[in-house]
Amino acid sequence: MARSAKSKTKPSTTRTSGKGQTLLLVATRKGAWLFQADAARRKWRTDGPHFLGHIINHLVLDPRGGGTMLAAASTGHLGPTIFRSTDLGRHWKEARRPPAFVNPPNRAGRSVKNTFWLTAGHVSEPGVWYAGTSPQGLFRSEDHGDTWEPLHSVNDNPDFQAIWGDDQGGTPDGPTIHSINIDPRDARHLYFGMSSGGVHESTDGGCSWTPLLAGMEVVDGLDVANIAFHDPHCVRLCPSNPDRLYQQNHCGIYRLDRPGKRWERIGRNMPKKIGDIGFPIVVHPYDDKTAWVFPMDGTSVWPRTSPDGKPAVYMTTNAGRTWRRQSEGLPEAQGWWTVKRQAMTSDDSDPVGLYFGTTGGELWMSRDEGGHWQNLARHLPEIYAVEFARMA
Repeated sequence: MARSAKSKTKPSTTRTSGKGQTLLLVATRKGAWLFQADAARRKWRTDGPHFLGHIINHLVLDPRGGGTMLAAASTGHLGPTIFRSTDLGRHWKEARRPPAFVNPPNRAGRSVKNTFWLTAGHVSEPGVWYAGTSPQGLFRSEDHGDTWEPLHSVNDNPDFQAIWGDDQGGTPDGPTIHSINIDPRDARHLYFGMSSGGVHESTDGGCSWTPLLAGMEVVDGLDVANIAFHDPHCVRLCPSNPDRLYQQNHCGIYRLDRPGKRWERIGRNMPKKIGDIGFPIVVHPYDDKTAWVFPMDGTSVWPRTSPDGKPAVYMTTNAGRTWRRQSEGLPEAQGWWTVKRQAMTSDDSDPVGLYFGTTGGELWMSRDEGGHWQNLARHLPEIYAVEFARMA
C-alpha cells in the first residue's frame, strides 16, 4: 500500500462566519436525507430519502473538496457496502470493492457485518479514506472510496484478535471500530476507538499501534488491566488544537492533553443526578476548551433514554471543569429518546451551530452554540449519524 511522505501542516482556525451553504447529511435506519440551508441557517430544503428502506450507518461529504460523498450502507440484497456520489446524491454507484476481510484460503473467517464509520484522509492525501467496521476492522481506500484494502496491522494483528475474540460481545449491535481521527498536522498520525478494546494511536501511518488507556475506568467488577473491557463511545480531536482529545466513554467523559498519555475524567464535574454517561461528544471548531455532550440515563438497567425523560445538552467552556445545561426549546418532559455516537455535530459558523438527531427520528439544531434549540424534522426513522458540510 502506497504511503505519502510525512506531511506536517498547521490546523486552520479561521472563522467562516457562515460563508456558503450549510449541508446536513443524516443517516438513518431506513435511508438517508440531506438538509440544505442558506448562510443564515434559517431556510432549509430537504432532499430525500435516499436508499429508502436500507440501513445507512454513516454519510459523509469529503471536506477536502472534490464533491465525493460516501454512504456506508447495509442493504437487503447487496449486504454491507459503500455507495459513492459525485453530484450530491443525484446519482449513486456502488464501490467496486467494498471493505471485506481477507480470510485464509479454504477456511471460514470473519465477514463484514456493516461499515460503521467513514473518515476522509489528510488534506495532503486527496483520494484517501478510512473505514471502521463491525466486526472490528480498519480499511483504507486510495481512490476516493471506490476500492478498499484492509489494514493488516489491525485486522490480522494477533494482539487485536485476542482483544475482540469471536466478536460476539461488546455493544448491543456488536463491537465496532469507530472514531477514526487524523492529525491535521501529520497524515501519519492516526487514532481510532474500539467499542471493545480502547483507544489506539499510530504515528507511522497505521503500520503499528499503541493503546492509550491510562486513567480510563471500566465497569465495576471488571479488570481495568484487561483491554477488552474498555469501551470508548466517541473520541474527538480538537480541530484548533490537535494535541487535545475528548472522549465520551461507557464509563464517563475524559480529556487527554498530549504529549501526556493519561486521560482525565472531566465528567466527574457533571451534575451527579445526570451523570457522565452518553454516546456523542462534539468539540468546538475554534476553541479547544469548549465541548458538548448529550448524557443519557446510565442507571443499572441502561434504558438508553434521556435522564428522567428530560433531554438536554451539556456544555463546558473550560475544558471540563464545569458544565452548563442547555435545554431551551427541547421537550421539558416525556422526551424518552437519546442520541447515538455519530448523531451530533457542529458547523463552522460564528456563532457555531449545533445539530443532533435522535433515536425517535427527530432532527434538532441551535444557531447559538446550544443556547436555544429548534426542531428541523420529525418522524424520520431512527437517526444513526448527522454530519455537517460547507458548500460554496
